[in-house]
Amino acid sequence: MRDLGTRHRRYFRSVAVVSVLAFVAIACTQGSSNNSSQQPSNQPQTIVFATQGLGSEGSATKAAITAFEAANPSITVQVQTLSPTANTAQQQLTQRFVAGDTTPDVITADVIWPAAFAKAGWLAPLDGFGPSLDSFFPGQVQSGQYGGHTYAIPWVINAEGLYYRTDLVPSPPKTPMDVVTAAKQAMSNDPSIKDGLAFEGDKYEGLVTAYINFLGGFGGSLDPANLNTSQNQQALQFMHDTIYKYGIAPQAVTAWEEPNLESAYMSGQAAFAMNWPYVLAEAEANNSPVKGKTGWIPFPSETGKPQAALGGDMLAINAKSAHQAAAWALIQYLTSPEAQIQRALTAGDPPAVQAA
Repeated sequence: MRDLGTRHRRYFRSVAVVSVLAFVAIACTQGSSNNSSQQPSNQPQTIVFATQGLGSEGSATKAAITAFEAANPSITVQVQTLSPTANTAQQQLTQRFVAGDTTPDVITADVIWPAAFAKAGWLAPLDGFGPSLDSFFPGQVQSGQYGGHTYAIPWVINAEGLYYRTDLVPSPPKTPMDVVTAAKQAMSNDPSIKDGLAFEGDKYEGLVTAYINFLGGFGGSLDPANLNTSQNQQALQFMHDTIYKYGIAPQAVTAWEEPNLESAYMSGQAAFAMNWPYVLAEAEANNSPVKGKTGWIPFPSETGKPQAALGGDMLAINAKSAHQAAAWALIQYLTSPEAQIQRALTAGDPPAVQAA
């Protein structure tokens, strides 16, 4: 849903509507590579890596690329930074694929994109590289598969939850109404707290992930075959009431996305903020006003069984890339336990590799 760094990030965001499906109807080929035009990875070459990630995530990517190039001196990697908003990043990649561009060679894909991209013929099947799929969590592996083939490899896995100020909220709330009470108290005790609760309310996939989290607070679920339940209605009413009844969320959240939430929390303006794990690295940075004052939990549930929107990022190769061997070498490096651990420590992105 990133995350972010939107993305970043980043739930299995399988409930979001992927606009790329509009192009699937006109796609006529599956992803494939022309082996006769492929350049061996040991020859000097440059590959383009299109990825999301700003701040600590961008720094972590830069460090990983530097280490990869040192270990693979014949390969130079150019980073193409995509929008931190997942919808926009997906559109940027779609435009390149529709145009038939041979770059980027490697892409970062939200977990809901690979199947649609593969069906359109835009991704190279990775089976020939012999990926070690048992190294990853099975659920995320499946999101990179389509038609019996693997088209994307897990990079990071994410869970969206609720950040809170431990100096203003000494004990984590146990129910949605506990959040309301604690947010009101924080706003009353500290004039710098302008937002009791910040969440994504703009008309994009982040609103869906936020709703998934709120659903857990009331025992609801996002089942397309059974949406109109009392639990789901309670969750939707609660989202509305945080703004218009309880006054803990500003009306501006109806246009907020993950970067807005990060900004509100990192500036010390919000008592609670819904976001992905990467924000913790930002919160614990030396110059952070909330360093040492941050807690993180799944959105609390009155049933005692909260749920979190899950997601992550995948790595895939452009079907038209002439540097697929080099692209695969980069993917192997980025998904090595050592690289995964380092990224988790510096950027807060949870590893997709089980050994990490």
